[in-house]
Amino acid sequence: MKVLCFSNVSFVRDGNTIIQDFSWNVSSDERWVVLGANGAGKTSILELASGWEKPTTGSVEILGDDLGSGDVDEIRPRVGLASSSMAKRIPATESVSDAVVTAAYAAAERRGEQFDEIDIRRARRVLSEWRLDQLSERSFGSLSEGEAKRLQIARSIMTDPELLLLDEPSAGLDLGSREEIMQMLGYFASNASAPAIVMVTHHVEEIPRGFTHALVLSGGKAAAAGPIAEVLTSAILSAAFGVDVTVHANDGRYSATATL
Repeated sequence: MKVLCFSNVSFVRDGNTIIQDFSWNVSSDERWVVLGANGAGKTSILELASGWEKPTTGSVEILGDDLGSGDVDEIRPRVGLASSSMAKRIPATESVSDAVVTAAYAAAERRGEQFDEIDIRRARRVLSEWRLDQLSERSFGSLSEGEAKRLQIARSIMTDPELLLLDEPSAGLDLGSREEIMQMLGYFASNASAPAIVMVTHHVEEIPRGFTHALVLSGGKAAAAGPIAEVLTSAILSAAFGVDVTVHANDGRYSATATL
């Protein structure tokens, strides 16, 4: 079942063409990583896939609904999005528990309302799954970078989404924090009950185990897309990043070195 379908999409912002003539499909059992140099269009792909932007030309279907004619207010709650821009909407004083449960109400903070017991129970389970249960009463602003990244992911799956979008979930983390998130995302991605996943990253080292497909963007176009082992090659990444890259694969994880 297709959960995401881009057909001949172009996206123009402030007179600049960011995505052009782009087609791409994601099925419900696939876990995609999106790679590309700065300015390649990775974040714009997520903005379109989450319904926060609309294509300039072409069409985007999200969970069977056309983004151009469908009701985005009905589409967005079915899509989980973890990104630093979404995290900036959460007040520093918000408790970790409330920061997660408010995702069920399409809000970034609690405003005195009473939460349903079913949502409270789900939030507790999600907090436990992402190793945040011991931090539930802490304020969001007191979290370490790694803890805050895990909270972003916990919020994104609070609504049990049918499509999960992750924007650089381990960017800026130290080695230990990065590997903790890589392990947790790897377990999650390998679970048959997990939703379709699309994750943007700059580095192949930040791809967890369990991801099945890769999309490499270059100049707003798809340079390559398909099964991850076929796409993450030295030749494809060298062409996309403009340097000689050697890709190494080891037990489901990847690394790369470049010769300048």
